[in-house]
Amino acid sequence: MAILDTFRREREHPASSGMRWFGRWLRRQLPTGLYARSLLIIIIPMVLLQAVVAAVFMERHWQMVTQRLSMATTRDIAGIIDIIQTYPQDADYTEITRIARDKLGLTISIEPGGELPPTRSKPFFSILDGILSDEIKDQIDLPYWIDTVGDSKLVEIRIKMPDKVLRVFARRSQTYASNTQIFIFWMLGTSLVLIGIAVLFLRGQIRPILALTRAAESFGKGQRLENFFPRGADEIRRAGLAFILMRERIERQMEQRTAMLSGVSHDLRTVLTRFKLQLALVGDNPDLQGLSEDVEDMQSMLEGYMAFARGEAEEDVGELKLTELLEKLKADFDLHKKVLNYSIEGDNEISVRPNAFTRLVTNLASNARRYANTLNIEAKHSAKWLTLIFDDDGPGIPVESREDVFKPFFRLDAARNLDNSGTGLGLAIARDIARSHGGNVTLGDSPRGGLRATIRLPA
Repeated sequence: MAILDTFRREREHPASSGMRWFGRWLRRQLPTGLYARSLLIIIIPMVLLQAVVAAVFMERHWQMVTQRLSMATTRDIAGIIDIIQTYPQDADYTEITRIARDKLGLTISIEPGGELPPTRSKPFFSILDGILSDEIKDQIDLPYWIDTVGDSKLVEIRIKMPDKVLRVFARRSQTYASNTQIFIFWMLGTSLVLIGIAVLFLRGQIRPILALTRAAESFGKGQRLENFFPRGADEIRRAGLAFILMRERIERQMEQRTAMLSGVSHDLRTVLTRFKLQLALVGDNPDLQGLSEDVEDMQSMLEGYMAFARGEAEEDVGELKLTELLEKLKADFDLHKKVLNYSIEGDNEISVRPNAFTRLVTNLASNARRYANTLNIEAKHSAKWLTLIFDDDGPGIPVESREDVFKPFFRLDAARNLDNSGTGLGLAIARDIARSHGGNVTLGDSPRGGLRATIRLPA
């Protein structure tokens, strides 16, 4: 029903569906790291600001200055044409050529009976070509030809007069605001300097966050970073101090719990030892066989409770080979006439608390061995994650009970959460060990028809 409702809403509102799709696509394209996102927060507004400044400069300054320069140059050319047409000139036009060169900065030549060259195609983007053409049309209104293309420092203008052609060479700087390159250079240069400064400051602010992240991850795996101390901005320092205080409280509670349970365990073991001694003194008595078995069960249950309470947290991290562990489990399955198959993808050696991890895997494998005939273990060790998938062909666990079986002392035989002592701690111990490594254990349906248990730990 939910899928049908979603389809119906998307069909009724295709625009909103398209926006949601675009939003999801954009989120996938954007970087996920804080460092990269912070750089984007700085760079994107800077680029937008400079684009606006460049557009305003082009529109208000560059175009306006170019128009005024072209207007002045065209006015000078119009004045020269008026002088030539109004006043008599010498045969070589020496005087008007001198006046144009010395007073107006223009180099001119007059070609009697000349013709204009063929019209050139206008460049796709040229402010000078368009503005200069408009000014010649407005002020002179004679046939003309101009050449503004290329990197030459001169602009050539030809005006067709009734019986002659006036050729004018003007400096490009007289007709065109040519300081664009300097503007772009300064704009890009200052942008690079600002981005460099931002990168240096951001790296200094990101390092304390990364250090706090490493400390939290290490603590979640049961490790400890002795050289961690809060630094950076005030907010990051407060977060680091809060983490240290939280870590100390958790460690203190764990120490108190372990000490209390050690005392209780010592007292109970003393009582159980007296029971065993008294039973041994009585000798072989069939009537006391049941009592002797109860004492053994109590001893086993007590060890299970203590293992769950300790959670193997005091064990140091070491290297463990998956093949050795899985081969031992395979031998145990062979001994019980059951089948275990396994495959390993990636590095065979893993960094875990060896005894705790062995107990974690053994609990899940023993659970499957008790209720299933075949177990398949698939281990994947990548750069970031270690994943072990247990698929069996047993009866499985109902969906509504898959979280309850992780509760301590939840003793439902069909739930398959018993450990060897029958205390209902098997899966509770497994999840506790996985979470002490910074990971988790989850349950699902196996393609073999039974239960799928998945261990996922950070590598």
